[in-house]
Amino acid sequence: MTRLYRIIYSLIFFLSSALTGVTAQVTPAVSAEGHVIAEIIPVFSATETAQMNFGRFSPGPQGGLIILTPESSISVMGSVYTGTGTHNAASFYVSGDHDAAYSISLPKNPVVLTHLANSKTMTLENWNSVPSPGPGAGMLQNGFQIVYVGATLKVGTLIDNPVGIYTGVYTITFDFN
Repeated sequence: MTRLYRIIYSLIFFLSSALTGVTAQVTPAVSAEGHVIAEIIPVFSATETAQMNFGRFSPGPQGGLIILTPESSISVMGSVYTGTGTHNAASFYVSGDHDAAYSISLPKNPVVLTHLANSKTMTLENWNSVPSPGPGAGMLQNGFQIVYVGATLKVGTLIDNPVGIYTGVYTITFDFN
């Protein structure tokens, strides 16, 4: 029987050691703090700083085109007579994160200019800009850049486009990459 006691005693010792070993391996929960960083960058913006202005002119018997470049030079095709006064390309102040690249999208469809006193119209088309339109065309050096925009004004005859002021609105999109 001693042998039986020894086996039982060994078995009890073994089980208690195993249970004690299991509980000895269980450790209390440990917490650690993590850190988060988030940076808000300057807001990207675009503001018109000069309106597109085709100046003063008079339509001839066939009408024609007035081409205004982004560099503010003007040329005429057809029977349009330029008058005195100033003309200039539009300009936009584009600002945001230092050295950010951006794309310029100009109007794809003609933009209508309407006479202030009646319903007569002219159209703007063939848009261009400096920097050129397209993906990644612009780069904000020191956080800003001036974009210059020109277009072609399609002028009818004096009957189609009587004396007066014509105005319109267009949209240019600056997409920051």
